[in-house]
Amino acid sequence: MPTKQELLTHLPTEFGGLQAGPIERVEHELGPWEKRCHALADVLDFHKIINTEEKRRGVEALGAELIGKLTYYERWIVAFTNILFEKGILTPDDVAGKMEEVAARVGASRPGT
Repeated sequence: MPTKQELLTHLPTEFGGLQAGPIERVEHELGPWEKRCHALADVLDFHKIINTEEKRRGVEALGAELIGKLTYYERWIVAFTNILFEKGILTPDDVAGKMEEVAARVGASRPGT
């Protein structure tokens, strides 16, 4: 656990020089949603909606605790959502409506639900 001084001098995504255990390097195939997330990042950047610097800032703004709980691409999605909220491009109601739509579609495709 970082000390208060380390938290004040390091961004939540900066781990260089901090004590930590060994890094377990595991190659894995990206899931479909992770590939879509990466493609979304490219589209947002291409259309000049969210650039790489904004994405980095958005991830850092999540704070150390949340960053530690989310996977790599989950951080991206939360950061994108927060930035789109800030820019007024997306609202919480938009997200809630889409989640309900997807849940209904997934529920309808499962037998017995």
